[in-house]
Amino acid sequence: MAALIRPFILGIGGTTRHGSSTERALQVALDAAAAEGAQTELIGGADLQLPMYDPAVPGLPPEAERLIAAVRRCHGLIIASPGYHGTMSGMIKNAIDYIEELRDDASPYLDGRAVGCIACAFGWQATGTTLVALRSIVHSLRGWPTPLGVGINSALPVFAPGGGCIDETFRFQLETVGKQVVEFARMRLASLQAEGVTASSPAPS
Repeated sequence: MAALIRPFILGIGGTTRHGSSTERALQVALDAAAAEGAQTELIGGADLQLPMYDPAVPGLPPEAERLIAAVRRCHGLIIASPGYHGTMSGMIKNAIDYIEELRDDASPYLDGRAVGCIACAFGWQATGTTLVALRSIVHSLRGWPTPLGVGINSALPVFAPGGGCIDETFRFQLETVGKQVVEFARMRLASLQAEGVTASSPAPS
C-alpha cells in the first residue's frame, strides 16, 4: 500500500482578541485536518496585525515574511474572518493582500490550493455576506473554495468558556471543511506525483 500523503494545511484568521470565536472555529477545522494526517499551522490574530500592504514598499516585515513563506509552502488553506459591518475585517483583508507577493511564483497566488472559508459574526446577516466575500476573493486568487463554507452566528452558544465547540452542527461543519481541504490536497499531490512533479510544494500552472 502506498504511503499516505501528508499535506501541509495552513490556517489564517482570528481577531485582535486572543481566543476569539473566529480563532476557535479555525482551530476546530485545523484539528480535523490534523486528525486526517495533515501537518498544520495556525497564524492567528496576534501575528496578522501587519502594516498596510503596499506593493511599492521594498521588503517585508518579519511577520509578513513568515506569512508569505507559509502560504508559499502550503498545499491548502483555511481562512477565517470575523464579520465586521457586513464583510471581513480589515486585518484579514490586509493579510490576504500580502498574497500579492506570490504573483510571480510558478504557482501564483493560491493556484492549485483548496481553501476552506469560515466566517463568524454576531448575527446571520454579516455571517452570510462575509462568507460570500471570502469565497469571492479565493476565486480571484485562483484558489479552489471547498464545497462547504461555514458561517457561524456567534450570538448563539457555540463555544464553551474553555474554547471547545459545544454546538454539534457547527462542529460537524468546521470539521468537514478541514477534511475537505485535506482530501483535495491529497488528490492534487497524488496527481502531481503520478506526473513526476515534486510534491513538496504546489505545482506550476
